[in-house]
Amino acid sequence: MAVDSLPSIEQLEAELKREKRKKNYGRALRSTLFTLLVVAAAAILIVVLFLPVLQITGASMNPSLKNGDVAVAINVKNYEPGDIIAFYYNNNLMVKRVVGVGGDVISIDEDGVVYRNGEMLPESYLTEKNAGTCDIEYPYTVPEEQYFVLGDNRYMSIDSRVSSVGCVDKSLIAGRVFFRLWPFGSFGFIK
Repeated sequence: MAVDSLPSIEQLEAELKREKRKKNYGRALRSTLFTLLVVAAAAILIVVLFLPVLQITGASMNPSLKNGDVAVAINVKNYEPGDIIAFYYNNNLMVKRVVGVGGDVISIDEDGVVYRNGEMLPESYLTEKNAGTCDIEYPYTVPEEQYFVLGDNRYMSIDSRVSSVGCVDKSLIAGRVFFRLWPFGSFGFIK
């Protein structure tokens, strides 16, 4: 056996360093991928369970929310009159404003003025009042654990004034819509 064919100590040390680097690189890559997967899964769970992101379709919430807006909702325990909520109706997600809660008595006159428990609602978010489509009788008492909802564009909105939609049961609510992500010109909290 010739001495020239054996690797030198320096060559062996260099090869050992290369192998260690490959092993460390593999560990770092696996660790990074695992961390990214955990973060992605946590983000998806948070978005799905606590902060649903939704895209507005239709004109029933104009001018507060417009067709194509992207907003975030948050799941809370109780919803108050004036809150904009997202709820499930016929496997669709609808967005409307809470006008009455369980036990409230709602009336809407022919001019579209809404009364809750005999008091006129100050609806500064409306551009015009309209009685819209209605097939329920007033005064209407909101059942317990349910919410009477109206769209801000009353002429275009199908909401609790129509018996096929009716009041929204608390179990069907996805959350309170509170923040607009898109378009960037309207980015911010929703009133």
